[in-house]
Amino acid sequence: EASTTSWKVLREEATCPICLEYFRDAVTIDCGHNFCRSCIAQCWEGSDTAASCPQCRETVQQRNLRPNRKLANVVEIAKRFSLQAAKGAGEERVCGEHQETLKLFCEEDQTSVCVVCHLSRDHRDHRVVPIQEAAQEYKVGSSCVTQHLAHVFSVPFLFFYFKGKVKTRREMIAGEYNKLHTLLREEEQLLLQSLEEEERETLQRLQENVTKLSQQSSSLQQLITEIEEKSPAPGPDSVTLSPVDDRKRVRHGDKRQNLPNNSERFDYCVFVLGAEGFAGRRRYWEVEVGDKTGWNLGVCRESVSRKGKVTLSPEDGYWAVWLRDGGYEALTSPATPLPVSAGEVSFYNVTDRSHLFSFTDTFSGKLCPYFCPCNNAGGKNAAPLIICPVPAQAGGNLGP
Repeated sequence: EASTTSWKVLREEATCPICLEYFRDAVTIDCGHNFCRSCIAQCWEGSDTAASCPQCRETVQQRNLRPNRKLANVVEIAKRFSLQAAKGAGEERVCGEHQETLKLFCEEDQTSVCVVCHLSRDHRDHRVVPIQEAAQEYKVGSSCVTQHLAHVFSVPFLFFYFKGKVKTRREMIAGEYNKLHTLLREEEQLLLQSLEEEERETLQRLQENVTKLSQQSSSLQQLITEIEEKSPAPGPDSVTLSPVDDRKRVRHGDKRQNLPNNSERFDYCVFVLGAEGFAGRRRYWEVEVGDKTGWNLGVCRESVSRKGKVTLSPEDGYWAVWLRDGGYEALTSPATPLPVSAGEVSFYNVTDRSHLFSFTDTFSGKLCPYFCPCNNAGGKNAAPLIICPVPAQAGGNLGP
């Protein structure tokens, strides 16, 4: 039994861990492990940089291959011991691969083979002799072999050998797990960085969307304000106009009037039109605006809709100017700050005789003078618009 154990240890030390055969031209790499030169070269084939050990995975330099002559001697001893064992067993030994009797000995690979092995690709071109003949050629004194093996595989040697094996195995396992932990930590950091970047990009997009929504809300509010200014909403207690005195004054009243809801009456806007329309002739009016804070003046088509909200623009049949927030605008689309010059329907500042604005358009059908005193704003805008008398030579022709 001790002889069998010694043989197994010897066989293991003389075997390449890649091809699992006896070492051929054994070499040692940086980490201390041994391989056949051809096996390690084939394992590293195609890699130009530092490679790793097939056994412990430690990074090594490919060019640092050192011949191991002492291991070559151990291989020779193992081969001879294998030959002696084969001779002693006679023809009872069979090939583990082909289940044929081991009758031959391959001199190149220094191992027993069967007839099928000899015909295979691995041994086809090798010199193979009968196992008895090889045994005579490599015969050595049994006492010499026994003495050498007893020296190499003494109990202290085996004790330290297996202890070193266990230590190496323990270090290899620890090294593998350390590498695995390092890879896991690196992967964790990469995942955390990716998550942080995704969070930053998401928050940035959300902030951009909030900013856009805020801008859109502001623009919408401004648009609502402009629409409300162009289409003034009636107050809760007064939605109608009261012509008074000489039918040349119009103001926003304080009380709702009970009037019929006919098609000629504005039911939403505080507008009033001239009693008579005109077509194809030049007309001129002067209107006293006084210190009013807001008003509309102009002409409109007689056919404009008087129901619901009204948009003041030439496209909807209104050619007008107004005062809002201390500024004068011609109600084009969009509105035009005053003064500008054009023709056809013109507006002037009678006080200093300056031209304010002129509309140029194609006027069809009958037009009506258009006046709007705007809401009285709780009394702040209660003054009336007053149509002033104009001499006939000046072109005035709007009467009561």
